[in-house]
Amino acid sequence: MSADSPLAALRHHHRFDYQPISRRSDYTWPGGARLAVYLGFNIEHFAFGEGLGARLGPPSPEPDVLNFSWREYGNRVGAWRCLELFDALKLPAGTLINTALYDHCPELIAACVARGDELIGHGHTNSVRQGEMSAEAEGAMIQACRARIERESGVVPAGWLSPWISESAVTPDLLAEAGYRYTLNWCHDDQPLPMRTRSGALWAVPYPQELNDIPMIIARQMTAPAFADMILDQFDEMLIQSRAQPLVMGIALHPYIVGQPHRLKHLRRALQGLAQARDLGQIWFTTPGKIHEHVAGLEPHQ
Repeated sequence: MSADSPLAALRHHHRFDYQPISRRSDYTWPGGARLAVYLGFNIEHFAFGEGLGARLGPPSPEPDVLNFSWREYGNRVGAWRCLELFDALKLPAGTLINTALYDHCPELIAACVARGDELIGHGHTNSVRQGEMSAEAEGAMIQACRARIERESGVVPAGWLSPWISESAVTPDLLAEAGYRYTLNWCHDDQPLPMRTRSGALWAVPYPQELNDIPMIIARQMTAPAFADMILDQFDEMLIQSRAQPLVMGIALHPYIVGQPHRLKHLRRALQGLAQARDLGQIWFTTPGKIHEHVAGLEPHQ
């Protein structure tokens, strides 16, 4: 069929093939668990007076002090309250960091490293989208972020989440070439799956687009109790579904949102429920990097 036919095949990314979740080989997570759960803890820094950023209220002419200071609350207060909660429940986190934080509040990243959290590349700042960069600039930024995390924190990040989950047509290729082994950008499945790049495989580890405080609480104006209920509802249903297939449940959190006291109260309720399930051996509470390591070490199952 010609490309100009009204029934021509649609443009395809060619990163992976379609495969229904009901037709895959079976495996288990460590300890025999069927459901892996992780926290995606997004710590971000924004330029003052320019660029992108989530907004609590209508945007004002720059400098938009109201929205900038609301986001900065996350680094000064909210993140520390979240870490206290994670410590109390003995929960690891996959911490997604803008490297601009090393200039702004390096002690916050150091606290995450001291906890043993996984550091995941999240661009230099969430004030910009990498999908708008040239391939050369994007590749340089991806490599520079990896090098700085290694230099400043002594760990080499295996994973990446683009600011605003923005990609160019070659982002997966650039990530693989820079040495990253998995991405959280592609949110198309409940299992980790390999993607094709021009230099080999790059794994896609599931990252939540809905179990995520920005689209739920900010965009859809969901209340904190409802968001906590959503976490628990997701868990209850995925635990049932995981009897048939091993699954991954991620929870995406931003400390300037869930670190607000009135929301943290309800996040605590949800995470206490998950910690209890962990203590009962129902789930594997882990990090995205550990999930990638486990599936990458299995015999090919896709």
